[in-house]
Amino acid sequence: MESSMAHFDTEHTGESQHMQQTHEPPHSTDSERIPLSLIGSIVAVGSLAFVGILTETVMTVLFPELMVEFSVNTATVQWITTIYLLVVAATMPLSSFLNRRFRFKALFVAAVVLAVIGSLLMIVGHAFALILIARVIQGVGSGIATPLMMNIILQQSPRSKVGRLMGVGSLVITVAPAIGPTVGGAISSVLPWRAIFVIVIPIVLLVSLPVGLKCIRQSRPTEDAQLNPLQFVAIVLALCGLIFALNQAGIAVSEAVSGGSGAVRSTIVAVTSLIVGVGSLLFFGWSSKRSFSPLIRLGWLRDPVVLLHLLPYLLMPIVGIGFGYVVTNVAQLSLGTSAFVAGALVLPGALIGAFFAPVGGILYDRFGAPRPVLAAIGTATLGPVLLLIFSMHLTPALLAGFYFIFGLCYALGYSNIMTSALSGIDREFTPDGNAVFQTSLQFGGAVGTALFSTILGVAQAGAGKEGSAAFRHATAVGGACVFAVMIVICVISIISLVAAFRLRARRA
Repeated sequence: MESSMAHFDTEHTGESQHMQQTHEPPHSTDSERIPLSLIGSIVAVGSLAFVGILTETVMTVLFPELMVEFSVNTATVQWITTIYLLVVAATMPLSSFLNRRFRFKALFVAAVVLAVIGSLLMIVGHAFALILIARVIQGVGSGIATPLMMNIILQQSPRSKVGRLMGVGSLVITVAPAIGPTVGGAISSVLPWRAIFVIVIPIVLLVSLPVGLKCIRQSRPTEDAQLNPLQFVAIVLALCGLIFALNQAGIAVSEAVSGGSGAVRSTIVAVTSLIVGVGSLLFFGWSSKRSFSPLIRLGWLRDPVVLLHLLPYLLMPIVGIGFGYVVTNVAQLSLGTSAFVAGALVLPGALIGAFFAPVGGILYDRFGAPRPVLAAIGTATLGPVLLLIFSMHLTPALLAGFYFIFGLCYALGYSNIMTSALSGIDREFTPDGNAVFQTSLQFGGAVGTALFSTILGVAQAGAGKEGSAAFRHATAVGGACVFAVMIVICVISIISLVAAFRLRARRA
């Protein structure tokens, strides 16, 4: 164990030397074949991640129905999605430790068991608290499955094929949010919403499990890695504190606008949560630098090129995942569509975009990162720009069309951001890089749902009952504010990526 960790310390010390190199992807060669077992592994673990993400996005379109069933408001019902994303984000920092400590197949089986247990609880649960517990269990399973798939790709794929295989991995897990709202709307139109989870269990047990048991291979020996519980608690407190602070801040503003009595209490909770979140994050970074066996090795983050990639990888899911929530809720609460129609509005852009994700990977393998990534993210920004321009005159067709622009281009460019960043660090540290980037993705998604639900909630505060003309107008105004925030996030991401690519080019 000590000699192994000494080796890691040596690698950690020399990490900056590795990052001075430019690692643009080479052109593919026919001599590097992709093993069928690798494809099977991606399908097995990816389908498991697919199920988790599907259940997350399915619930988004059901929010109005769930608000009535459980007698909760918008700020409360969004925790069905937010707590899932938070748990996923809190579990993903463990992926580096789990990758070193346990075999891939053992992690896969654990994720399957958690997915099934969570789905069973969703089927039988009739209290809101039990539903949240089920989402926590499902979140742990997805938090294991998604980085496991990415680690398999990054560690076992030929270097010249890593872009397209990352695209395939992105396809597997992005088809779910593409069809999730439509599936949720369709099923809820003819069946109880719990039928979704009845369908999920056979997919996991009859597709994911047997394929994974047959195809998953171990590419490297395990280690006697030790879990640092203080660091794990710190990162969980950091993520939860920051999200809860945002949620409570939104409630405080809503209470203040509507003249409620809970504004002061929510403000105190928000400030306290923010202090806990920021303090825990700082402690995690401080402890990781001084730990003999850190939860995540962070030395590779000293490279500004990697950091400039990490920022947009964190920010863009705020828009990408939050978009599904905003479009479906604006469609129902402002335009008066059914849940099925609202879910169908995001289907064309998200589904076609998901299937184009491997094309983005092929473009990365062929041309490198700058042109494909900047062109895709730049064009994706047109989606929220057009939505803001037409925000007070939207129709279902315009919602679907403008989201299509964003969904297609976002899928073409987003996964390549992480591929480009991790190409600049030694493969020894790819599990750590994968853990940080995947955690950022999930945290960004949780922020997006919480932030945009807060903005809509503030706009709706004091606007009367749901369905009234005033409430519909307030929802449209809230949607316009959300689209403006989306534009700012996209612009910041583009600026960060341009800076990263220019800095890398100067090093070449």
